[in-house]
Amino acid sequence: MITRGDILWLGIASGVTGSLIGGMMLGIGMDLIVNGQVWGWLLLLPAAPAAALPGWLLARKLASQL
Repeated sequence: MITRGDILWLGIASGVTGSLIGGMMLGIGMDLIVNGQVWGWLLLLPAAPAAALPGWLLARKLASQL
């Protein structure tokens, strides 16, 4: 049985890891773009989907416990 604590942990963990991963990709990509490196877009554009990936994986793990 999934408890309220499990759902709370899922939200906190996915928020923190998503912010770290997406923020780093966004920051490094913006720095590269501002400095004239065109391939910085390869980090900037997938930053949001990559930030959502840890939360999605944690939610799948929690759903498999049902």
